[in-house]
Amino acid sequence: MKVTVLQENLARGLSTVSRAVSSRSTLPVLSNILIATDEGRLRLSATNLELGITCWIPARIDENGSTTVPSRTFNDLVNTLPGDQVQLNLDVKSQTLHVKGGSSNNDIKGIDAQEFPPMPTPEMKDAVQLNVADFKEMIQQVVFAASTDEARPVLMGVLMQVEKDKVTMAAADGFRLSVRKGQLAHAVKDSFNIIIPSRALNELARVAHDPEEPIYMAVPKQRGQVIFRVKDVEVVSQLIDGTFPDYHQIIPRNYKSRTLVSTAALLKACKQAEIFAREGSNVARLDIKQSNGEMQPSEVEISATSEETGKNETIVEATVDGSGVLIAFNVKFLREALEVIKTPNVALETTAQNAPGVVRPVGDDNFLHVIMPMHLG
Repeated sequence: MKVTVLQENLARGLSTVSRAVSSRSTLPVLSNILIATDEGRLRLSATNLELGITCWIPARIDENGSTTVPSRTFNDLVNTLPGDQVQLNLDVKSQTLHVKGGSSNNDIKGIDAQEFPPMPTPEMKDAVQLNVADFKEMIQQVVFAASTDEARPVLMGVLMQVEKDKVTMAAADGFRLSVRKGQLAHAVKDSFNIIIPSRALNELARVAHDPEEPIYMAVPKQRGQVIFRVKDVEVVSQLIDGTFPDYHQIIPRNYKSRTLVSTAALLKACKQAEIFAREGSNVARLDIKQSNGEMQPSEVEISATSEETGKNETIVEATVDGSGVLIAFNVKFLREALEVIKTPNVALETTAQNAPGVVRPVGDDNFLHVIMPMHLG
């Protein structure tokens, strides 16, 4: 292999794929990045067997070939090379990659590319087409609610349901639920339900930069995988096996009180309450005051108390439709939900202090967040 590539392109490609490198694997080759020539471009791949990322970068190919080199060594080295051309020469016999940039000459010991797990070559003709900007927003609005508890693997993923031209994503961790609906540009022939690991979606959102570009998504039959391709990057992930809970049962059908409030004001109040609440178990109390007349202004008092640090109380103006209620939530969860809402105002629907609350953006029916109440104590 004999290749010349721009340092900035190589550095960008390595930062794209290196997040999929296995940190604690018994297979040494999984700590490596595959470097291969591929139809006039340089292909970089990394995988931990659950998640794989491949990136193609422009290069001048003088001789075809492939090898794998330790991710961290190669990454750190390329980042220190001058911002000009980098030459890569492979000595096949010793599997040593000679890396030359400016006046710097380096030899990196590699492992034969044959030992690297094969990356799937997807059939993209029936791929679902998604808009980057919309899909990134969908990911952002659900993925934070997925569980990190390995005891319930199904909840560590995001349920994705695609039917005709509709797509719905849902994530839950037992304390909260996020649901986001979206529209596809083109209807699909076969509907499907899959559970995608939340980490894979986070990585996809990270590598999909260009809002004008479409993301193509393929779910090959009987492979237990999903493949996303955007521009010159491909993300492959194993799907999570199992049945996602029927989340429709968790969403309250009606409410006794609907509180309309400025998203920014409530978010700020939650951030202030969290400073005190994080010392304990993140409990913040919301005292929703009943208004005196129809559509008369009212208020919500948000408070948090810590035995060590003190207490906080913030009053936020609100329009309350229905009865008043005193309810407690995990303020971190409430803040995280408010942070992904794009509308100026938000509605909080409550029934009783021991029943879940529903957060909805005002004027946008595509998103809702259910949050379980905490014990008032």
